[in-house]
Formats: sequence, structure tokens, C-alpha cells
Amino acid sequence: MSTAPVSSRDQSGKPRKQLHLAVHFPGVNSTTVWSDPAAGSQIDFASFVHLARTAERAKFDFLFLAEGLRLREQAGKIYDLDVVGRPDTFTVLAALAAVTDRLGLAGTINSTFNEPYEVARQFASLDHLSAGRAAWNVVTSWDAFTGENFRRGGYLAAEDRYERASQFLTAVKVLLDSWRGDEIAADKESGTFLRDPDAGRFAHRVSQFDIRGRFNVPRSPQGRPVIFQAGDSEQGREFAASAADAIFTRHGTLEAGKAFYADVKGRLAKYGRSPGELLILPGVTYVLGDTPADAAEKADVIRHQQVSGATAIAYLERVWNRDLSGYDPEGPLPDVEPLYEGEPIARGRADARGRQLLETVQRWRETAERDKLSIRELVIAETGRQSFVGTPQQVAAQLDDFVQADASDGFILVPHLIPGGLDDFADTVVPLLQERGVFRTEYEGETLRDHLGLPPLAPAPGGLAHAEAAS
Repeated sequence: MSTAPVSSRDQSGKPRKQLHLAVHFPGVNSTTVWSDPAAGSQIDFASFVHLARTAERAKFDFLFLAEGLRLREQAGKIYDLDVVGRPDTFTVLAALAAVTDRLGLAGTINSTFNEPYEVARQFASLDHLSAGRAAWNVVTSWDAFTGENFRRGGYLAAEDRYERASQFLTAVKVLLDSWRGDEIAADKESGTFLRDPDAGRFAHRVSQFDIRGRFNVPRSPQGRPVIFQAGDSEQGREFAASAADAIFTRHGTLEAGKAFYADVKGRLAKYGRSPGELLILPGVTYVLGDTPADAAEKADVIRHQQVSGATAIAYLERVWNRDLSGYDPEGPLPDVEPLYEGEPIARGRADARGRQLLETVQRWRETAERDKLSIRELVIAETGRQSFVGTPQQVAAQLDDFVQADASDGFILVPHLIPGGLDDFADTVVPLLQERGVFRTEYEGETLRDHLGLPPLAPAPGGLAHAEAAS
């Protein structure tokens, strides 16, 4: 089917916005389909390499890895996809740096159970190894269950988690800025290697951290990793507006995306930032078909693969907080009330509690009764991520329209298959976006900041990197 070319300028004559594209290695994400014959290993390095090289061939901005600090459990058993395990983020990204040349390498690293010096050192090293392609998704941990794996144990209240995350990020920046970049000079005659005696020295004292010393990794190509943040909460939005370069989000409709986009971009001015300094990147799925009907049929099959009967019951148990194994997933919702007292049946998941669950159960019952949905059908409907379904031409147009409408700056694609789930998108949709003039045909820069169109960082300040605040 032929289509008329799309102008690279809008109706006012301005250049159309450029899309940013990234791919998420799904790992234990509920998007993953294990039962498909084309599904491969979620942990073999060959799977990571295949996805990364496909993304780089398609000129994507970056590959993203999530992180889990503990295997989730349900009723005392390892939950669902966590049986695959969770490999270390830095190890995988460092290995991928050796088999890619331009693709950005983004990893989720926790600010609750790590230390600034350790994380700063790891990201500075990754940025050196990759020649400036490192990115950090700053997250917090919310529960004592995860904390049991660490010496501090316990957990932090929501407001304390974000306070620690903010202070953690500031501390990492102090450490990375302790090197300006020009301190090392080898003078063979004098034997002098350091021009600045304060190179790497830092002192940082705030309520969460009191550290001082000398940072041992020279300034990296980007100065610091690109900073990502994930979360739609009020605190998450404010944290992203104040400190992040990009925010991961999730929207079910174009209108919801536009509202989120306007809200977060509108917060930047009070931090002295411009709209182009923070990218909005929702995570999305896609299904391609030869015809619209073919794509719709494939999408229905995939959703039923993602939510088996057992998965639907397990998901419902998390909300009801009780054993529902005796219920038929193809039957109606349970007639029993949820349990809100005692330990949650699911551990290691940030699920809502209390009034939020009451509202969820009531809404689900109304939806199931109105639409005549079984347990499995309801879970399929309620757990769907924003998806683009259609022919390659339709999907390319949908993605472009979403960005041009200021509902996002691009997308993080979450394939349902590993390792080959991105192949068809790279071969069919990307060329159409390039024809529209809204996606690059070649990388124009070397670093991830270049790919994302982010302004260069200011030079690191001279002298002792220092910050003090009342504890």
C-alpha cells in the first residue's frame, strides 16, 4: 500500500519534532511472553547483545535495563517471571559497551540501599568504558522486604525516600564534579602527573550523608551520566522537574499524555530550566500486522499469552490479599471481600493498600458487571500498557502524532519477545519514521546527551568539591 509523503514541517512551516526511541529489555516485566516458540533466554548474554545491536542498527537513543534487588514472592513462593533471576545492571551494561558503538546504556540503580561514592564510581567507569553513553535511572525502594537483603534493613517513608534520593543524586554530582577534566598531565621530566592538588577531593555533609575524601575516577566524557527518573506521583514529577534529564512514564490515552506532558514541563521554569532540558518518554508496547485486522488479532493473542489463567488469579490475589486459587479465572470476580490486615500476600511489589484498594475493587466490580468480563478478561483489560497496534504505516503515524501533539518526546519500546521482539519494528516502522523526517538516519553525535539533544553540561567548578547543610 502506497502512502503520500509526510512533510517534515507542520502546518505553520516549523520543523516537525524529532522522535526519541529507546528499548527496554523486559526481563521480568509482565509484558514478556515465555510461551511463544520464538521466546529465548532472559538472562543469556546473547539475548542482551541481540536486542542492543538491533536497537543500534535502528539508530535508537538507548537501551534500558530495570533492576530488582530482591525476588518478589507471593504466598511464600517466587512470583511469576522472577524465576529468571535478576542479573547485575552494571555488569551487563559494561559488557554491552564492548559490543556496541553508539547506543546509550541506561540502568536502574537504587538510591535507598546503595552509597553515593560506590554509584558515582561505577557510573563514571561505565561512561569511560562506553565513551560517553551512560545513563542512570534513579529509583527508591519502598519496603522492609527488600531491605532485608541489606545491612540497614527496614524501609523509608515516601517523603524520606525522595529526600534521600535527592540528596543521593546531589552527592553523586559533587563526587563527579570533583574532577574538572584537565587535572592529569604527564610530565616525564619532572615526574608530575597531577596539575591540581585538589583533584578528586570532596567534602559533603547533609542529613543523609557525611562523606569526604578523594574521588578516584577522572571526569568522564559526559561529566556525569544522563539522569532518568520514573514515576507519576506528585513527588516523582517534582523530583524529575528539579533534577532529571528524562522521565519515564505511562499513559493510556493521548489526552492523558498531553496533560502529564504539560504538567511536568510547566514545573521546569521555577528550577531555572527550559522545556528542552527534560524529555518525557512513556513506555509502550506495539503489535504489527500486514493489515489492521491481522494486527488486532495478533494483539489479542499476545494479551492472552501475557495473562494466563494462573497469572490472572495471582494478580487478583495481590489486590484481594487472600488465597483465590479456588476460583475459575474464566468465571466472575470473587464474591468475598479483600483482606487488609496482616502481611500482604505479595511481597516486593509496590502495590496500593487501604482505601486505594477498596476503590480499585469497587471499580473492578462495576467494570466486570457492566462489560460482562471474567477474571482473566478483566485483568487483561486492567493491566494493558499504552499500545500501538496496526500496520507499520499506521504505527509510524500513531507514534508521530503522539509526539507532534506534545503528549511525549518519544517512546521506550517494551517488546513482548526476547531477543527478537524489536526486529520487525526496526525493519519496518523505523524507515517510515525516517521518511517522515522525524527520526535520524545516522547518529549525529558521540554521546547519549548528543542523541537526546540535551544541552552540554557546564564545566565542573575548580577547587574542592564541597557541600554543607544542616543535618
